[in-house]
Amino acid sequence: MNLGAFSVSLTVKDISKSKSFYENLGFEVLGGDMNQHWLIMKNKDCVIGLFQGMFEKNILTFNPGWNQSAEELDSFTDIRDLQKKLQAKGMKLLTEADKTSEGPASFTIEDPDGNPILIDQHR
Repeated sequence: MNLGAFSVSLTVKDISKSKSFYENLGFEVLGGDMNQHWLIMKNKDCVIGLFQGMFEKNILTFNPGWNQSAEELDSFTDIRDLQKKLQAKGMKLLTEADKTSEGPASFTIEDPDGNPILIDQHR
């Protein structure tokens, strides 16, 4: 099952301090908006998102339709198909993508230890 590009979405207290910290580790800004308190940063194939005041816990994130550079893929499994496959395996979804929609959508699940996982399709 190909879930798309992987990143870790980190909840941060001060996005400016976090940006500087991760830049010192070799990460560069790939996207986002400091004024809206979120950034996507990359170091080779490692991608992290920094989010100030947007959610309570760190989140494992997958983006169907993107590669690790946030470039659109020609072919990918639509989020609604991924959701259907996981439900068929008996996985409980915390939130669901609208099965009748097309394009951007998301759903969330939790692993057995309560770690949130976001599957977030942007196209």
